[in-house]
Amino acid sequence: MRDSTDQEVEGSADESLAETPSRPSKRRRHAWIWLLLVVMAGGGVLFYGHGRAERKTQGGPPSPPAISIVTATARRGSIGIYVNALGSVTPLSTVTIKSRVDGQLMTVNYREGQVVREGDLLAEVDPRPFQTQLTQAEGQLERDQALLNNALVDLERYKTAYSKNAIPKQQLDTQMATVRQYEGTVKNDQGAVENAKLQLLYCRITSPTSGRVGLRLVDPGNIVHAADTNGLLVITQLQPMTVVFSVAEDHLPSIQEQLRRGRRLSVEAFDRTQQKKLASGSLQSLDNQIDTTTGTLKLKAIFPNKDNALFPNQFVNVRLLVATQDGATLIPTAAIQRNADSAFVYLVKTDQTVVMQNVSVGTADGDVTAVEGLQPGDTIAVDGFDKLQNGNKVVVRQAPQGPTSGNGRTNQ
Repeated sequence: MRDSTDQEVEGSADESLAETPSRPSKRRRHAWIWLLLVVMAGGGVLFYGHGRAERKTQGGPPSPPAISIVTATARRGSIGIYVNALGSVTPLSTVTIKSRVDGQLMTVNYREGQVVREGDLLAEVDPRPFQTQLTQAEGQLERDQALLNNALVDLERYKTAYSKNAIPKQQLDTQMATVRQYEGTVKNDQGAVENAKLQLLYCRITSPTSGRVGLRLVDPGNIVHAADTNGLLVITQLQPMTVVFSVAEDHLPSIQEQLRRGRRLSVEAFDRTQQKKLASGSLQSLDNQIDTTTGTLKLKAIFPNKDNALFPNQFVNVRLLVATQDGATLIPTAAIQRNADSAFVYLVKTDQTVVMQNVSVGTADGDVTAVEGLQPGDTIAVDGFDKLQNGNKVVVRQAPQGPTSGNGRTNQ
């Protein structure tokens, strides 16, 4: 019994001795873990403190980059007030050339689309029948002229005989009537000769005006008549050219006021897109009544049309200058922005920051607008509005080169 008990005690003691060395190892392992955590926490505190100190040294969070914009300078100038209208180009004269005699068309001396001058020969009708008529009329005139001369000689004889009571008074009166009869016949023959010459002249068809020839309507070899409905060709005068347009009756007082002062109102004609100016002219006349159905008044402007930019029956956009506003502050129209309350621009300050500046928009013409609320010389932004806010830093870049359509005038 003792032996077994002793063996159990010894076994227990051996197990205790085997487990005793492992417990300090576990304690050391836990201590190292806690030490590592403390070191990491201290490093984080030091890193945070260093970053905070560095941010304090740099003066806070970094500012956003400057916004690149294009700027413009407000200037003082004059801006005109225009009335816009749609007009139609109308030639001063459009002539349908017809033959004034009957006959065969022999020659055509023009090309379609050719520009002709007044007096140029256009076509010729066969002159031979009319030359024959002229010869007959001249022969008849010579015959009757000879009869008249003979009657005048007889009249002088009868007067001498009557003065000597050799013939009765009735014979003298009859001879005088015969002379007057022959005089009438000679005048009639002279008229026939002149008519034959005129008909012969009409065989040569000349241009009554300067202008452009249209399409040929009759070819050589055809028989033409003075009573024909259609003509031989149509000539349209191109220089000068007029434009007829209508404006609302509300603009009539201002137009009449300028005309009463003796001022010449300038008119500009633009193409359909209102981008290209075709011609510049002046107001020529006003119609004598207002159209009651539309409440508009017709006006006519005249243009030199030296380059033939205006073509007959062409539709154009017309701008009539009725007044000029002087001493206005002008800025590009693109610089003006609008919100729910008012119009504004972004004013560039001397420290290269922008601030919203409210403006009152006045008259405008294309790319130029007159405003109030700015001073000449102020610098304003003309692009980059989707990024700009009050206080933004900006950097100015060079504007792209291109044509400027604004001319310091306005429309109504």
